[in-house]
Amino acid sequence: MRRRRTWAVRRRRRPVRRRGRLPPDVGNERNEGSVTGRDGKEAGALPSAVVDCALYEGGHRIPGQVSLEAIKRRMDPQAGRFAWIGLYEPTAEQLQEVADAFGLHPLAVEDAVHAHQRPKLERYGDMLFLVLKTIVYVDHEKVTATSEIVDTGEIMVFAGPGYAITVRHGSAPPLEGVRRLLQEDPQQLGRGPAAVLHAVADMVVDRYIDVADAFAGDVDTLEAEVFSPDTPVDAARIYQLKRELLEFKRAVTPLTGSLQRLSDNSVPGIPPKVATYFRDVTDHHQRVIEQILSFDELITGMLTASIAQLGVRQNADMRRISAWAALIAVPTMIVGIYGMNFEHMPELASPYGYPAVWLTMITVCTVVYRALSRNKWL
Repeated sequence: MRRRRTWAVRRRRRPVRRRGRLPPDVGNERNEGSVTGRDGKEAGALPSAVVDCALYEGGHRIPGQVSLEAIKRRMDPQAGRFAWIGLYEPTAEQLQEVADAFGLHPLAVEDAVHAHQRPKLERYGDMLFLVLKTIVYVDHEKVTATSEIVDTGEIMVFAGPGYAITVRHGSAPPLEGVRRLLQEDPQQLGRGPAAVLHAVADMVVDRYIDVADAFAGDVDTLEAEVFSPDTPVDAARIYQLKRELLEFKRAVTPLTGSLQRLSDNSVPGIPPKVATYFRDVTDHHQRVIEQILSFDELITGMLTASIAQLGVRQNADMRRISAWAALIAVPTMIVGIYGMNFEHMPELASPYGYPAVWLTMITVCTVVYRALSRNKWL
């Protein structure tokens, strides 16, 4: 089995977005090598949402960045030359520039602009369009009723003859590490856009594994608290954990069919050697799904146990209340009888009547108290 690559797995919070600003990795050396027209505007310049853009030939990067027109003119799938363009949250106009240059299908372009898509794999002619949901684990001290545990983003990949275009949205992690590792492996990168498709999917699934491992820590901690007699757990905390797990599950589970198709040599444009690598990704993805299912069962069990413990505590409280009510009932009954003011009642004329009543009440209450304590009602 192929040794699993370790892509950049450092957990990141959702980047703070300010109007008119791009994240730090966007725009480095942007539009370098573009052509300037007579009016001073760049002809075919790269859109501002482009993070990185490069041409590759034989698994090696051709130095420098070029305009979209130059890329379209120089890319040659037959010669093993293809372009890889990375964008972060492009506008409809920015993505349309790229779509016009490479002939992307309008339905796929619309999905890539609006995001919030379900993980899927679609084929439009000779182009593959893969949608991946990314998961980021949000660091927190403990799970509360309002904790955010996972944060989702999206990565869309267009892969066709001579090009691979990646589009990121939300908290989707940068692909700098993926690009760097692929450039260090010319043999794999030489397999073209399909290798980029695999590398991105592999990185996303590897992050699923990291998030699942971190999620397991929250589940174990909360489970220990639920079954600890000294620290009763609010059911709202368990429900929040289950809610965040559901978001995780929605991002991971729908990808099963797409990875299966990519790994069984049924998708045109995916070389058999790349499909073999997709089998490894599918195995890792299946492992994450199994973890999610086990978490779901554990959290459901914790919620049931928490509700049962709440019922047990309520029953114990009711027994204590009933026990004290029984203790109070004895003197209340005796005092009530002697408060009826009848003229002929036992011991009314006796000088020992009053202390005798007190002695009787104390004796009966003591006996009842010991009986209730023996049966653990008090």
